[in-house]
Amino acid sequence: MARTSWSRVFAVAASVLGMLLLLNSYVPTKKPAIPHYQLDLKWPKNSELFSGQPFGVAVDPLLSLVYVAQRGENVSKVLVFTEDGLFLGAWNTSTIEMPHGIFAANNVTHQSVWITDVGKGLYGHTIKQYDPSGKLVQVLGTAGKAGKALNPLQFDQPAEVCVDTNGEIYIVDGDGGLNNRLLKLSPDLRVLWMHGQKGTGRTQFYIPHSVTVDSVGRVWVADRGNNRIQVFDKDSGEWLGEWKSCFTEDGPYSVRLTTGENFLIVVQLTISRVNILAVPPIGNIGDCIIVSQIQLADGVRPHLVDVNVKTGAFYVAELGSEQVQKYVPHK
Repeated sequence: MARTSWSRVFAVAASVLGMLLLLNSYVPTKKPAIPHYQLDLKWPKNSELFSGQPFGVAVDPLLSLVYVAQRGENVSKVLVFTEDGLFLGAWNTSTIEMPHGIFAANNVTHQSVWITDVGKGLYGHTIKQYDPSGKLVQVLGTAGKAGKALNPLQFDQPAEVCVDTNGEIYIVDGDGGLNNRLLKLSPDLRVLWMHGQKGTGRTQFYIPHSVTVDSVGRVWVADRGNNRIQVFDKDSGEWLGEWKSCFTEDGPYSVRLTTGENFLIVVQLTISRVNILAVPPIGNIGDCIIVSQIQLADGVRPHLVDVNVKTGAFYVAELGSEQVQKYVPHK
């Protein structure tokens, strides 16, 4: 009996020692540093080139280009700048009526610029794909005709588009008008899944305004009219959660992930505010947590943003001040 008792004591001691060694070797995961930004006063070199009202901005990090979509009478609808703020030129195109969202899709083999057109004339209610020089490649939707059909595709004032690295297309269709929906299309334009009902419940929308996709398979949607962000599974379209507590004063207008995808940049137009929100790595999105804010001057009215994932800088299209401003990480 004594031998058995001592053997048990040694076994327990060895187990405890092993656990202590394991705990001693454990290095806790560091929380990502909260990003701080400062305004780049030198971007762009010639701010007077904003001849209209900028509604959207898109960054091509591989080509180091910044595209600005603007509205106005007798103005170029797209301006092109370098990352350093040099003006490269304007698109001479008559195929854009009233631009809203703009997105630069780029990988090592393909570059294109996508623009949502919310006009109500001959070219509106469409999503257009261009090459980097401004040549029209294809048109999604029935030009000049508002609708909700899926075959052929019809839109009613589509707000924004996001094209994943594999060519899959995510569209929020509903800057007012008939539709309040989120669609996922295959590269050959087949509808893979859709949520398309106006309302306040799960998977319902009221003016879905901006959309982005992260690398762990989540689709983030600024559900502007409902003062919330909704999150979905990229593959199935399953509802994963929502954030509402951060948007009691104003709805979210734009959603973009920072470099490293630890944070989400969200702007609120009415109160002229830029929010930096913490993003959980995987799984349950939890509660909305504001880690940093940039309060802009009254009347600036930030509308849509985009991030250069290589440099960490982000750009804000401002309706009130009629300009685009660049913010860079403060080290």
